[in-house]
Parts: sequence; C-alpha cells; structure tokens
Amino acid sequence: MKQKLNRARKGQFQKGVSGNPSGRPVGSLNKSTLAAQLLQNESEVLVQTLIDLAKQGNVLALRVCIERFVPVCKERSISLELEPAASFADLPKTFQSVFAAVAEGKITPAEGETLTNMLHLQAQTAESIQMELRLQALEAFSSEVKAYQKESLQLPVLPKGGAA
Repeated sequence: MKQKLNRARKGQFQKGVSGNPSGRPVGSLNKSTLAAQLLQNESEVLVQTLIDLAKQGNVLALRVCIERFVPVCKERSISLELEPAASFADLPKTFQSVFAAVAEGKITPAEGETLTNMLHLQAQTAESIQMELRLQALEAFSSEVKAYQKESLQLPVLPKGGAA
C-alpha cells in the first residue's frame, strides 16, 4: 500500500516536510570525502607514480601533471608606457594611449578594457576628491557669510542726515 506523501499541488514537498523524514544521518560523509580520506595516506606514492608514468610517455598522466602542477596562466604582465594622469586634462590622452596599444596589438582588448576601467576609477576618485574640496570651500565661505551677516546686524544704524 502506498504511503501518502505531503506534497503541494506542483508535486513539491510542503515547507518543513520531506520525503525522507529521518533525513541524512548526523556525521555521515559524502563519497568524495570518504575517497579523499582513503587516498590521503597514499598521496605521496600516488603523485610519484603519476610523475613516473608521465616520464615514461603516458599521455594521460602527462596531461594530469601539466593541468595540476602547471596551471593555465589567466593573465599576463604587460609593459606599456603611460604618462601618469596628474589632472582631468591628462586622462583623455591616457585613454587614447590605451586605445592605440589595443589597435597596434601591443595589448589584448581585454587588457585594454581592464586598463580603461582602472583609468575610469582613477577619474572617479579624482572627481570625488575635487568635489570634497569644493564642498569644504563652500562650507567655509558660507560660515564667513553667516559671520558677516551676524556682525552687520549688530552694528548701530545711523540716522539719516548726519552722524550720531
């Protein structure tokens, strides 16, 4: 006789209810963890055997050695002469230098994109600093204006037509 399962309309179990009420036993390990534990004591012998097989010309062993011991380089170091941007006026020239390097094949388009993103961040940082300095100058000027207004309200007003 079939046991009735608590499922919602779409065949999914309702919240808090599963098809295995007892669940996975506490402390049980998955198969990959068990395999790793079995191989842990023999790892040095296995690696040496793999290297020996690769030296003997086993293509599969050679491939595993190369993939594991010499990972694929994701990025490369590039040498590109760029003038440091001292101000906003220098940034367009620096961007043009990067575009020219991509066009000439000195750097890849992805490297050019990375450089232009870095230049964009530099421009944003410089803009933020410039805005902060301008804000500080405006706040200082505002304080001076308020102090001047306060002083001008405290001065005695002279009557029309003569001195006091």
